[in-house]
Amino acid sequence: MSENEKTTEAAAVTQEASPAEEINEASLVTEVSKQKKTKKNKKTEKQEKVDPTANLTAKQKLHLNVYDFVSIVMSAFVVIAFVFIFAFRLVGVKGESMESTLHSNDWLITMQKQEYVRGDIVVITEPNYFNEPLIKRVIATGGQTIDIDFSTSTVYVDGEALVEPYINESFMLEKADFIEFPYTVPEGKLFCMGDNRNYSTDSRSNLIGAVDERYILGKAVIRILPFGDADIYDYEQKQ
Repeated sequence: MSENEKTTEAAAVTQEASPAEEINEASLVTEVSKQKKTKKNKKTEKQEKVDPTANLTAKQKLHLNVYDFVSIVMSAFVVIAFVFIFAFRLVGVKGESMESTLHSNDWLITMQKQEYVRGDIVVITEPNYFNEPLIKRVIATGGQTIDIDFSTSTVYVDGEALVEPYINESFMLEKADFIEFPYTVPEGKLFCMGDNRNYSTDSRSNLIGAVDERYILGKAVIRILPFGDADIYDYEQKQ
């Protein structure tokens, strides 16, 4: 091969390699540009995560803060409403039938229970002679037999004399409208009496009788007013 032929071949090889180099260079530029855009997008996302309100005006931020505050208040209100509707109720005391445990104008928080037992102070909503809710203490439950010895003011449940440190007076008067004792409480009902026995119309009377458990609003758990005397079952700690 002559020297001229070699030169021509070399030139041909050089000419064929140039387009490939141009393509590689263009690809490299494109790749670098993509990397820069990716870094820029990541930087922007990072800034947004750090402060999503960075691009908002002062007025828009104020509106956003007001909206957040209102949302928190409304959420708290809904939660409190659900709690008081389905779990707790606020109940005021009227009258003297539960003295000296409870007094007129006391305010209580009541809680619904699946089962009520002797000693529970309950709110009764069953329609009655007085056409108003009553607050009394559970003395006996369904299936139990209650008897009262009025000569000694002693209450018996299934033959057992009750110790009642919560009653207001040590004596008990028998009234004309009282049911006949001994008395067996029907299933699903409660026999309830006031702590102020001589000034309470309750399950002893034909005007009230045994109370259907379905009409029990709840058990009084704590006194919130007046302040400083929250525990209405403190006698239990003294026994």
